Amino acid sequence: METSPTLQPQRIGVPRETFPGEKRVATVPDVVEKLIKLGFAVTVESGAGDAANFSDDAYRAAGAQIAGDAAALWAASDIVFKVRPPSSEEVALMREGTTLIDFIWPAQNPDLMQQLALKKATVLAIDCLPRTLSRAQKMDALTSTAGVSGYRAVIEAANAFGRFFNGQITAAGKVPPAKVFIAGAGVAGLAAIGTAANLGAIVRANDTRAEVADQVKSLGGEFVKVDYEEEGSGGGGYAKVMSEGFQAAQRKMYAEQAKDADIIITTALIPGKPAPKLITAEMVQSMKPGSVIVDMAAEQGGNCELTVSGEAVVRHGVTIIGYTDLASRLAKQSSTLYATNLLRLTEELCKAKDGVAVVNMEDDAIRGLTVVKDGAITWPAPPLKQAPAPAPKAAAPVVEKKSGHGHGTGAPMSAKTLTIVFAVMAVLFWAVGAYAPVAFLGHFTVFVLACFIGYMVVWNVTPALHTPLMSVTNAISSIIAIGALVQIAPPDAGVNGRPDGLILWLAFAALVLTAINMFGGFAVTRRMLAMFRK
Repeated sequence: METSPTLQPQRIGVPRETFPGEKRVATVPDVVEKLIKLGFAVTVESGAGDAANFSDDAYRAAGAQIAGDAAALWAASDIVFKVRPPSSEEVALMREGTTLIDFIWPAQNPDLMQQLALKKATVLAIDCLPRTLSRAQKMDALTSTAGVSGYRAVIEAANAFGRFFNGQITAAGKVPPAKVFIAGAGVAGLAAIGTAANLGAIVRANDTRAEVADQVKSLGGEFVKVDYEEEGSGGGGYAKVMSEGFQAAQRKMYAEQAKDADIIITTALIPGKPAPKLITAEMVQSMKPGSVIVDMAAEQGGNCELTVSGEAVVRHGVTIIGYTDLASRLAKQSSTLYATNLLRLTEELCKAKDGVAVVNMEDDAIRGLTVVKDGAITWPAPPLKQAPAPAPKAAAPVVEKKSGHGHGTGAPMSAKTLTIVFAVMAVLFWAVGAYAPVAFLGHFTVFVLACFIGYMVVWNVTPALHTPLMSVTNAISSIIAIGALVQIAPPDAGVNGRPDGLILWLAFAALVLTAINMFGGFAVTRRMLAMFRK
């Protein structure tokens, strides 16, 4: 009897990043332990985590092996985790059939895609994740990275600004708060808004997508709307290229903000296209000396005409920061977040926890990530399947309207039934009147009338008000009970031989219960009415 071959656990390799200035690492010791629990073996290149303050000893303690150089790591790895797209030299070291999980940017790197295809590799581009899928959020490394970059952009701006962000009153005089304008309210922009607002600055922001206005306000910023009606959502959570009319109105608004702002942070990016130019040289020239611009789109050409990628320059007295490594400047934090994102992706690839990653092309999230499959380029992914429209509901049967608040069928009694009911009631009342004591008839009459009135009142009130209504009627009933007790036990009861002590204690107990019922009824009524007012 033949048995199916058992797949051996795969080895995950984490090389040192070779991109200039890159300090991040694709996994961290805490995540290594969890990868091993999934059944994988992990190898980390020596020194890969040094720049992010993760030593080789920390990786060893977590269960990882340490490779002496890049060639040894690439040769031994079935799966490779990276941060930056691999260089041509790294692709040359890759074994055929290797799975690569990385930022790839396929639209910007067509040559790299061809090189990876020749290696018959399977490539999962973390930047191609379908972000509209709710279950994909745990794998969204773009969001994690953008949040770190937005925070760091404010820190860099504060360092270059040379003044307080928050307003202060000192012995030397009053210091006004800094005015910060943020162009683009995506993940990075929102992180920058929250950070600047927490530092005490006056924050204004703009975005082509009007739906983010509430998010801006919730973080302490003011949303500045462009005086031009056009929807800016481009699908997938990104913005789209706007019309010429909108862009003209937007430039006018930016020119006004530039004259007033101390700090401008730009975050506008359009996938697969150069960054839009939002801040012109004339706008820079109109800014106050000592102002700061942080261009977070510098790597894609920049949102400012005067940005120099990777550098901080001074133009017209304004410091323009074009750093492309903002996330890398918080290497430990960004590495930890990125490693967690890759861990969640690995859990989706290895649901059996047997150390073997399975790229399921039927899974929408995995299909969107996969840009090369076994040497075949599969990018771009097909549009996500739309959820089937719900089947039209059958017309609800006509329900006969119920009387009052819904008790009973609501249909009036027939003449025959009504006659029978009245006849029975008349016989009962005649019997009571014929044989009951005269003193009882008065009390009985009051009782019947009270029941009838109470029934009619309660029956015709909406169910939502039953609780407060019954609370009030209970209080009223308690008062009636006291009066009835006095009538049943008049002051001359002792003369007629009735037990005064028993009546006294009954009256006391009734009074206590009445007080509880009355005050409790009113308390419940007040709470219920307050709830309905909300």
